Amino acid sequence: MRTHIYIPDTQITPDSPTDHLTWIGKYIVEQKPDVVVMAGDFADMESLSSYDRGKRQFEGRRYNKDIQCAREGMQRLMSPLQEYNATRKVQKEKMYRPELHLTLGNHEYRIQRAIDHQPELDGVLSMSDLGYEDWGWSVHPFLKPVEIDGVTYAHYFANPQSGRPYGGSSIDSRLKNMGFSFTMGHQQVYMTGERPLNNGQRIRGLVWGACYLHDEDYRGWQSNSERRGIAVKHEVRNGMYDLMEVSLDFLCRKYEGCYVWEFMRDNHPEVYEYSTWMKAQSS
Repeated sequence: MRTHIYIPDTQITPDSPTDHLTWIGKYIVEQKPDVVVMAGDFADMESLSSYDRGKRQFEGRRYNKDIQCAREGMQRLMSPLQEYNATRKVQKEKMYRPELHLTLGNHEYRIQRAIDHQPELDGVLSMSDLGYEDWGWSVHPFLKPVEIDGVTYAHYFANPQSGRPYGGSSIDSRLKNMGFSFTMGHQQVYMTGERPLNNGQRIRGLVWGACYLHDEDYRGWQSNSERRGIAVKHEVRNGMYDLMEVSLDFLCRKYEGCYVWEFMRDNHPEVYEYSTWMKAQSS
């Protein structure tokens, strides 16, 4: 049986803090899971957002800035692993090399959508600009499911009749409709549960789409209170596992020696000042 670490959506922008990616990288090295899965939407790609085009907040956004911050963020995440192997002085085959899987999200897919809408951009823009493969990630196409030890991962799962993401507030209804163990990001919620089957087996679902230190402006003052962190799945076998939640606050206390709201107040006051999530953490 193997261990998975699951990293929900990070949605990195040129203005968002990425200190937590270093914490996560250090935690991966410490825990040494067999598999690391990234939910997708690692990069936000705000310069290609069709929702904000023409609005005041769109001014100043640039594709090159989005690519640069995504590459820098991935370097922060992966550097602890790189440094660990560099200091081990062991044979190459004995280095710590977990399976790395990244299921592309709809934000990264903005690149392909831009090419589809403007074919003259073909060869100018590319998914490979993000550089995920350079760090050893197996990159899976947007919405293509990947099964690992009986758990099926994708950025989100769509209703085959409508093509739209499964919704609803009940994890049990999703398990009933889908019929297999799944894990997805995309939504800024946290839901988990399991469902027994008539053959004596069980299936387990996890929806978690928030792993960032900033608040999302489009969600407003009342909708940025979601749980933020990563998931560790111990003893993964046939779609079942023992789940451990690891919050960004825990990681901050572990590697910075202070609560996450204190760290943000002292290091990123411009983010802290307007963050309802941070204010809630400090109470």
